Amino acid sequence: MPKKYVYFFGGGKAEGTAEMKNLLGGKGANLAEMTNIGLPVPPGFTITTEVCSYYYKHNQTYPKGLEEQVKKALAKVEKLVGRKFGDPKNPLLVSVRSGAPVSMPGMMDTILNLGLNDETVKGLIEQTKNERFAWDAYRRFVQMYGDVVLGLKPETKEEMDPFEVLIEKKKKARGVEHDVELTAEDLKELVYEFKELIKKRKGVDFPEDPWEQLWGAIGAVFRSWMNPRAVAYRKIYNISDDMGTAVNVQTMVFGNMGDDSGTGVAFTRNPATGENEFYGEFLMNAQGEDVVAGIRTPLPIEKLKEVMPNVYEQLLKVRQILESRLKDMQDIEFTIERGKLYMLQTRAGKRTGFAAVRIAVDMVEEGLITKEEALLRIEPDALNHLLRPIFDAKEKERAIKEGRLLAKGLPAGPGAATGRVVFHSEDAEEWARRGEKVILTRIETSPEDIRGMYAAEGILTSRGGMTSHAALVARQMGKVCVVGCGALDIDYAKKEIRVNGQVIKEGDYVSIDGSTGEVILGKITTKPSEVLQVLVEKTLDPENAPVYKQFEKLMKWADEVRRLRIRTNADLPKQAEIAVAFGAEGIGLTRTEHMFFEGDRIVSMRKMILADTKEERESALNELLPLQRQDFYGIFKVMGDRPVTIRTLDPPLHEFLPHTDEEIKEFSEKTGIPEEKIRRRISELKEFNPMLGFRGCRLGIVYPEITAMQTRAIIEAACDVAKEGIKVKPEIMIPLVGHVNELKNQEKIVREVAEKVMQEKGIRVEYSVGTMIEVPRAAITADEIATVAEFFSFGTNDLTQMGMGLSRDDYEKFIYKYLDLGIYDKDPFQTIDVKGVGELMRIGVEKGRLTRPDLKVGICGEHGGDPATIEFCHKIGLDYVSCSPYRVPIARLSAARAALLYDGFKKREMVKRTDRKAAKKVKATAKSKSKAKVNKR
Repeated sequence: MPKKYVYFFGGGKAEGTAEMKNLLGGKGANLAEMTNIGLPVPPGFTITTEVCSYYYKHNQTYPKGLEEQVKKALAKVEKLVGRKFGDPKNPLLVSVRSGAPVSMPGMMDTILNLGLNDETVKGLIEQTKNERFAWDAYRRFVQMYGDVVLGLKPETKEEMDPFEVLIEKKKKARGVEHDVELTAEDLKELVYEFKELIKKRKGVDFPEDPWEQLWGAIGAVFRSWMNPRAVAYRKIYNISDDMGTAVNVQTMVFGNMGDDSGTGVAFTRNPATGENEFYGEFLMNAQGEDVVAGIRTPLPIEKLKEVMPNVYEQLLKVRQILESRLKDMQDIEFTIERGKLYMLQTRAGKRTGFAAVRIAVDMVEEGLITKEEALLRIEPDALNHLLRPIFDAKEKERAIKEGRLLAKGLPAGPGAATGRVVFHSEDAEEWARRGEKVILTRIETSPEDIRGMYAAEGILTSRGGMTSHAALVARQMGKVCVVGCGALDIDYAKKEIRVNGQVIKEGDYVSIDGSTGEVILGKITTKPSEVLQVLVEKTLDPENAPVYKQFEKLMKWADEVRRLRIRTNADLPKQAEIAVAFGAEGIGLTRTEHMFFEGDRIVSMRKMILADTKEERESALNELLPLQRQDFYGIFKVMGDRPVTIRTLDPPLHEFLPHTDEEIKEFSEKTGIPEEKIRRRISELKEFNPMLGFRGCRLGIVYPEITAMQTRAIIEAACDVAKEGIKVKPEIMIPLVGHVNELKNQEKIVREVAEKVMQEKGIRVEYSVGTMIEVPRAAITADEIATVAEFFSFGTNDLTQMGMGLSRDDYEKFIYKYLDLGIYDKDPFQTIDVKGVGELMRIGVEKGRLTRPDLKVGICGEHGGDPATIEFCHKIGLDYVSCSPYRVPIARLSAARAALLYDGFKKREMVKRTDRKAAKKVKATAKSKSKAKVNKR
């Protein structure tokens, strides 16, 4: 039996279900689901994602039997609707749309009104008795097909869409402002002008054969899976290139047949705030792309209640059915054709972090989903949205009073952003790469702008509504966004905005408020978000903070299921305090070297480095001792009985010395140390590769008095805090160990000094000695190192540098090219390289625990706040992850999701294995009984 590549839907029955997203794509699976539950879905069929994979593996050809299956499915559609594809008297027209298993809004291609030609357009006129509508549909089809299939696009970033240029020229010639004011004859002229443009620019005739049109469109949709914007989108959201897209071919229904027709996009809840309200937009006498492309600013969905109350009531019922069936906020597309409602799509709607948390929490309380489902539904990085700053109200009010309010648009992405105006996506990328904060300002965004939108602080458009491309993508990215700001006259050629007699040039600062839609000239100071005002600033009562209350509820649910502990990287008491407020359960890394750069401490540190004798070094270290003790005392007081891991001195000594002639002279005058001696010492400490040089435990081995001073400061501070009734838990971590003998050397010093201090203080504190695993040899010989170390902490920044042969300071020269070419899937300094560096970690954990089964293992590199890395840490059995204070909530949620995803999977596998064992046992028992019966006979 030939493999099935085409799945039909229509007439209340579909061959697919919502669970078949991997095969049918999200759009195809949900079209099938809507058909099966009786919603009004125009009939059609889905070509599976397997065909896409075949298409790319076999030089853009199709599997045997596909064409025949498409013909059969198309014949079923023809029978249902009573029209025939390509029939000049009664033509069937179809749409051809992409649909990947994971929603990628606007990233791939769509063709509408396919099947029109110079003959079938006459049949459409006869069918509808509406000549203007038929030529409008034909005009749209030629424009889309010319762009998507034949590749007629702007040749420069400043050039407008060539087809739109002809439309604008026609409107100007006729003295009209809107497309809908063009006559049937005007549109007919545009069709032939478009065809001439295609012939002139692309050297081909527009295809008249509907079957040729169909296969051209199917191929174009499959090719769009690998177009630059789709590839960029997948990289941003870590979506695999392997899944491919399905193709959906569906009967056209028309929203542009007159005033009794229309089209719209709606969300079953507010995708910006999460409020449980029907939210969307529509246009009368329009097709779908008019809404999402932002070409016309649509009306809010509530207005439909006035225009077509029956249709509005039907939509409310559809809203309720879809949410109760699919148990998530849905993004729907609909068309009204001559007063009849048709559903064209439903999918899980993209939403802001604010909305994601509120919707998940509300749906748990409504009984739609479980707490576990709520945790899995929220991407951890979405919590960043809740921490984003907002404008200082007084300063914003002052700016408005000063006349700096330029315009007001639609608030499409909450938060506050200030940046320099740029007009093109490529410029946004380039400016952001050199450290500039930018506001990408467009007439309307298109899928090609995906990279620039990602690089920008905020997005501003003069056209489009709350469901436009700009709004949709901004919400998903968590970008501040204002759309539909019609007062802005944006000129790409001159790179300027004209508004209310003012001119804003590229590079000028503007501030946009994505919660109110205001666009203000110049910079405005921001203030902390509601969550930060409650937890960190302590300026807001939790009872008056609804966003915080939902955030806190979600965090409690996460804590109930996660196994990994969450610590923070903190060098100062204030940092520790913030982390504890966010839920940190300890400190995984305190970098003691950061303390040496404060105030006059650097002078004592430099004196120690420049010392000629041990006595001189100890004298300088004695100046640092009380300062370090004070630092540790402050951190221990904040952390209470939570564990605190303190790393002994790590960086090369040359980093602490003065570098410029002016600095050398100033230091010499301050200390009386001759400039010549300072320069000589700088020269002596110069290294060809400092990251592999005289640093880490090597400093403590050559200068044991450094380790001794730091140990004394740690234990003295711990004893002082312990005397106040706090059970402190210091963990002393030796960096850069690659050989067990290095650790033995440093551990001996730590133990001797600690014992001496505790005797002096007359109190004992519990402490431990461990090491940072950042040298590949340490991971490979972890069984030896664990004979001394009581804990491991993976320093993944250096482990990545040494394991992959990459310099963190230099890799940006080539990393973007590597990512573009797919050499690396992800930046290895942001997400752990699982197959390489991750394997070193796995080996380190396994070998370390062979020697010391109770070995505590964590991670303290920057990767500790990355959700994908946290999932990996859970899988290999780490005890905790440590990250920067502001990423603690993200780590808590990531750890919970890892437990649900990974441990849930393990439990399911155990059940399967148990079932298989039980089945084997039953089978064996039956066989044994049968054999016994035979023997008995």
